[in-house]
Amino acid sequence: MKAIQGYHLIKPEDLFWRPSNLMKIPNADYLERTGSENIGARLWRLPPKSANTLHKHIRAEEFYFVLEGTGRLRVGNETLTVPRYGGVLVGPDQLRQVFNDTDAEVLWLIIGAPEELEFLQGSKSKMDLSLIYPTDPKQLPKELAGVDWPPKA
Repeated sequence: MKAIQGYHLIKPEDLFWRPSNLMKIPNADYLERTGSENIGARLWRLPPKSANTLHKHIRAEEFYFVLEGTGRLRVGNETLTVPRYGGVLVGPDQLRQVFNDTDAEVLWLIIGAPEELEFLQGSKSKMDLSLIYPTDPKQLPKELAGVDWPPKA
């Protein structure tokens, strides 16, 4: 992996918000335009009664940081409550899932390194997705029992 040259200023108006592929959570990739091969960083805006995918990583550590609201994170069999401005570092082999079982939106900043280039859009490699999704990635935590998420298209 090569380091970037110089620096990249990313302004809020430069961000492109889109729904995630599987769970339809609004997110904006901070580093997609920088060309970084070393680190990834995304904002995730979790609506009330929603969840992101249940997943793990091959090499990447992820740092989860709550910017707005009270965050909830499932790591293995534990459920963590993360206050505003609190953070959690999760190792690659741990199953994890960010979710929101409250009635208010929660904004997370999630930073991961090293970037797993195999999973970037446009990658030519055919990765075994069971490496990051060993179980159903759309499975909701027990705290969201009875909730219908993701929304039907």
